Amino acid sequence: MKQVKVLFVVVLVAAFAAMAFAGAAGDASLQKLLEGNKRYVEGNFATKDLGETKRKDVGKGQKPFAIVVTCSDSRVPPEILFDQGLGDIFVIRVAGNIVDPIELGSIEYGAEHLNSPLIFILGHTKCGAVKATLEAKGAPEGNIGAIVKKIQPAVNAAKKKGGTQEEMLETAIRENMKNVYKDLMTKSKVIPHLVKEGKLKIVAGEYNIETGAVAMIDLPKMPEGKMAH
Repeated sequence: MKQVKVLFVVVLVAAFAAMAFAGAAGDASLQKLLEGNKRYVEGNFATKDLGETKRKDVGKGQKPFAIVVTCSDSRVPPEILFDQGLGDIFVIRVAGNIVDPIELGSIEYGAEHLNSPLIFILGHTKCGAVKATLEAKGAPEGNIGAIVKKIQPAVNAAKKKGGTQEEMLETAIRENMKNVYKDLMTKSKVIPHLVKEGKLKIVAGEYNIETGAVAMIDLPKMPEGKMAH
């Protein structure tokens, strides 16, 4: 009985140690991104190896330290604004930084198979996709309409809150990032499982396309019952 208790304690300590390590890894990844953004804003870029040796090295496999979910907007290149190099970040880009099964599958691959400990949901100021949804008249149609439908709940929340057109756009951009987080936690079985195990951290931030700075935003708490299982 005593041996069983000792074994249980050892297993428990090991489990907590693993969770602490994963959490620390996610925190370290976030710190790397924020430090890179600071360098970008200051114009003090890190020296990067983009030559043949580096290409051969990443050719053996990839080990990105973070997953970045962001917009297709040409003004929002994550490798540049976070000042990272080849193989550093696993990037999913789509208009409005929204997620559907294809994007979710890509994110799951990065988190589960490449063991990236951080997902960074990156929205940005003056987002064209959100602005178009805010200004849309009539029912959305076609492929672009599918994007509008996905962003519409964020726009509805912004209109309910009210304010000037610029204020509603800013609200909608932030609400959209929160909705992406909710999708990650409710429409994927893999992601909430990794979060619960302490192997994955999810954060969100807004990139200012004029200043270059990324400002973190608070994400809503997800009740256990609403997460995918």
